[in-house]
Amino acid sequence: MTEIATIPNPTKSKTGSSLRRVEDAHLILGKGRFTDNRPAVGQLHLHFIRSYLAHGRIVSIDKEEALQSEGVIAIYTAEDLLADGVKPLPIAGGYKRPDGRPMAQPEWHALANGVVRYVGEAVVAVVAESQAQAVDAAQLVEIEYDELPAAGNLAAASAPGAPLVWEEAPNNIVAQKTFGDEATVAEVFAKAHHVTKLDLTNNRLVGNAMEPRTVICEFDKNSGRRTIRIGHQHPHGLLGTLPGIFGEKAENFHVIVEDIGGGFGVKAMTYPEDVVVIYASGKLQSNIRWRGSRTEDFQATGHGRDQINHAELACSADGKILGMRLHNLGNLGAFPTGAGAAIPLEVGPKVSTSVYHIPAYYLVTDAYATHTAPLAAYRGAGRPEAVYLMERLMEKAASELGVDLIEMRRKNFIPVDAMPYTNPLGEVYDSGDFNMVLDLILEQADWNGFEARKAESAKQGKLRGRGLSCYIEWTGAVWSEDVTMEASGAGKFTCYSGTQAMGQGIETAYLQLLSEKMDLPLEQLNVVQGDTDVVKGNGSYGSRSLYIGGSAIHEGVLKFMEAAKKLAAENLEASPEDLVYQEGRFEVVGTNVGIGLFELALQQPEQKIEVSSSTTIPVASWPNGAQVAEVEVDPETGMVKMVSLIAVDDVGNAVNPMLVAGQVHGGMAQSVGQALLERTVYDDSGQFINSTFLDYAMPRADDMPPIQTNLFREQPCRTNPLGSKGVGELGTVGATPAVVNAVLDALREHGIKHLEMPLTPQSVWAALNS
Repeated sequence: MTEIATIPNPTKSKTGSSLRRVEDAHLILGKGRFTDNRPAVGQLHLHFIRSYLAHGRIVSIDKEEALQSEGVIAIYTAEDLLADGVKPLPIAGGYKRPDGRPMAQPEWHALANGVVRYVGEAVVAVVAESQAQAVDAAQLVEIEYDELPAAGNLAAASAPGAPLVWEEAPNNIVAQKTFGDEATVAEVFAKAHHVTKLDLTNNRLVGNAMEPRTVICEFDKNSGRRTIRIGHQHPHGLLGTLPGIFGEKAENFHVIVEDIGGGFGVKAMTYPEDVVVIYASGKLQSNIRWRGSRTEDFQATGHGRDQINHAELACSADGKILGMRLHNLGNLGAFPTGAGAAIPLEVGPKVSTSVYHIPAYYLVTDAYATHTAPLAAYRGAGRPEAVYLMERLMEKAASELGVDLIEMRRKNFIPVDAMPYTNPLGEVYDSGDFNMVLDLILEQADWNGFEARKAESAKQGKLRGRGLSCYIEWTGAVWSEDVTMEASGAGKFTCYSGTQAMGQGIETAYLQLLSEKMDLPLEQLNVVQGDTDVVKGNGSYGSRSLYIGGSAIHEGVLKFMEAAKKLAAENLEASPEDLVYQEGRFEVVGTNVGIGLFELALQQPEQKIEVSSSTTIPVASWPNGAQVAEVEVDPETGMVKMVSLIAVDDVGNAVNPMLVAGQVHGGMAQSVGQALLERTVYDDSGQFINSTFLDYAMPRADDMPPIQTNLFREQPCRTNPLGSKGVGELGTVGATPAVVNAVLDALREHGIKHLEMPLTPQSVWAALNS
């Protein structure tokens, strides 16, 4: 494992060292460039009127009085956008319904068209000279609704006779996907010594990035071109949706992303607000700003998680897994976004057998529409749900069989000599030593010393528990990335990358790669992202930035050097094979005859050497690990105190161990929030009960235990040139089951075997006193 010690930033840096983050200085000094920091001079302000109903028919919209309000420029409804040819937003496709027909694909309009389908759906957009004027005018718009019955959660939507979200989705099932052979698995279960059954709910969460969404669209009156300034994880993804929505060429739009203020996946898609702001800017030929409030972020930014899982595990008497049978229900919300549908139907299933060899496997996933906000990718996006189910199932099976929970896992681990291993979903794990990772976590957590700590807690009247989780994660999503390498005559080497920085430290890691591979000091290096006029590529999500984007840099440098060496050879009248490169200079072998890289660039027609390339890493990376949590429960109050949370993670080759540890640490903290505090509450009528921080419990510093991260780097990834594994979401995958298993272990002596997340003091106290 790696001992992490930060080092002062040197002139040069190599991969594998913990170079301090270079992107923090401007943030620490208050010089961050977030979208909403841009001056509002010369801009109009847009405000949305949103539905307070989960389901209702729009009978009428009267905007006449509001149009006469001071400062009001325009008021738009769906009718206006449709009249001007604005098309619906893109939604998921490619899946099928239970009867084999293509999945339901309802139209998702930027403003509700005739019917509202969730609390917070945008209905009317008011544009005024100031934000205050827009808000005041909104109060004068009269909207009459005919309220309709709603299905406000998965249980309500899946019940017989539930209100329909969409007529084209009978029973509210938008799509269904199966894996495995049902009959074969049924035979295995019929012969099994024991079958463990478990039903779980994975609570819906709000992403709650530090900066709510803001969109500014600037209109160029000379060209008609619109520049969209936005905090977005995939600038080219947003750009790619606009031609289809507006019926214009992509060249008519320009997306610029600066500091994002947190993404977590929910800022990786095109939202209705983006479309309305761009539409209003073009219609009025003006610069338009929409600043989302925190409540709007709760109600209208995509949510995460939200599944109901029914699981069965067939085992031998000694704990060997024989088969697994799953029926998962995923809540897509009112509109099936691309990521939202993929999470339960495709992404989560990839890791549903986790680190275990399961000979017989069958899964059915039903994706439901409900009268709730659309589902989006949220850190982990399907993998935390799948691993949580698997680890809870393993704990229950071990308990029912009377098998030690460590032995239960070891007995079913995929052995290291089985790598590369193909799981039942057809996914190929290229590397991993799960037994070694387990050995390391047990040592780090002092597993054998737990009973003494438990006895000490008992003396204080506290119930102490420990929980273990073992896990693996699939990373990638989009497999190619673009880079342009440029050496300028001014003495700078710049990498233009299509990935997107959002606080994860990717600029620092990229600079380390460039410094090592170009043998140049950090001061001469630069990374440019976030401008669709300057770079092209596929953004940052799915833990893809380093192992795919970094691999693109690796390959891009090789292609750049090949081209630069040819130019140097021509200049020096030598063969490229006779040249060596060191510290920014080409020299003829055995002589002192040479030319500097930047001098060579200065001699080119445009005073630069520029090489663009695209790299494809066609398969996922498979980071994996184990976590142990220890908790104390106060039986008088139900309060859960996190005592410790420890992780050992197989991350392959770490370009910057400190950044990796930081990513894992952050993910673990977010999972503590899901396990103990966070959940959205929609009642059966679809009312969003806790859409503010007053009622939605976010983890605070005093909720966090000491978090210890340990990096295991003995199993480099075999499928990319860096040997790295994606780690941005890894911490979220393992912490939730570790924490919940720990609390249930503490409550075991009271006969409590099951609780649903979040394990709040109220729910724990109620269980202890039931």
